Amino acid sequence: MDSTQLLGYIGALIVGLVLGLIGGGGSILTVPLLVYLLGYNPVIATAYSLFVVGTSSMVGTYQKYKEGLVDFKTGLAFSFPSFIAVYLSRRYLVPGIPDTLFSFGNYALTKEMSIMIFFAIIMLLASYSMIKKGKNTDAVSYAQPYYKTFVQGLIIGTVTGLIGAGGGFLYVPALVVWANIPMKKAVGTSLIIVTINSLIGFIGDVQTLEIEWVFLLSFTLISIIGIILGVFISKFISGKKLKKSFGFFVLIMAVYIIYKELK
Repeated sequence: MDSTQLLGYIGALIVGLVLGLIGGGGSILTVPLLVYLLGYNPVIATAYSLFVVGTSSMVGTYQKYKEGLVDFKTGLAFSFPSFIAVYLSRRYLVPGIPDTLFSFGNYALTKEMSIMIFFAIIMLLASYSMIKKGKNTDAVSYAQPYYKTFVQGLIIGTVTGLIGAGGGFLYVPALVVWANIPMKKAVGTSLIIVTINSLIGFIGDVQTLEIEWVFLLSFTLISIIGIILGVFISKFISGKKLKKSFGFFVLIMAVYIIYKELK
C-alpha cells in the first residue's frame, strides 16, 4: 500500500467520523478525496460517494435508533420523493450530460468540471448553513402539508443525485424547520433518508459504470468504523461547535475546488 492509498483510507475514517458526529457532510469529504487525492473521475467519484455514504449512514441510523433519535415515519415521508429523484438523476441525467457543455476559444467547460463546480457551489451553501448562528431548533413550529415536502424532496434528491451526496447537510435543517423535529432527532432521522437516497442512487450507477468493488468495499468498511466512533464521540462533544468548525473547513474546500477547476 503506497502513501496515497494510506491517506485515502485515513480520509475514509474521517468521512465516517463526520457522518457520525453531525449526521451529514460525508460526501463533502468523499468526493474531493476520491477526485484530488486518489485520482478518480468525478462521475465515478460521485457514484462511489453514494455507496460509501449510504452504507455508512445505514450503520449510523441503527446507532441513533438505539438512542431513540430516529423518526422513521417522517424520514420515510421525505425519502420517497427524494429517492425517485436521486435514482432518475444517476440513471439518466448524469449519463446524459454531454462531455463538453460549451467551448469559448481555447476554453471548454467539460462534464467533469461542471460537476465539480456545481459540487463546490453546494458546499458553499452548506458551509453557510453550518457557520451561521441558527435559531432555537427545539422551538415549536408547524409541519407543512405533504405536497410541499414531496416537491422539496424532489428538488433535494435531484441536487444530491447530481453531486453524489447523501444530502444530510440539506435534510437536517429541512427536518427541523418543516417537520418540527428537535436538532438531535433531525440528525438521526436524516441518516435514514441519506441511506435510502444514496443506495438507490448508486443502483442507477451500477447500470452505467464499471465498479472497482474491492477498493469500494474496503473504503466503505473503514468509513463504517469511523461512523461508529463518531456516534460514540458525539455523546461527549458539543454538536454546535463541531458543526461550525466543520462549516469553515467546508468553505475552504469549496474555494479550493473552484480554484482547482478554473485555473
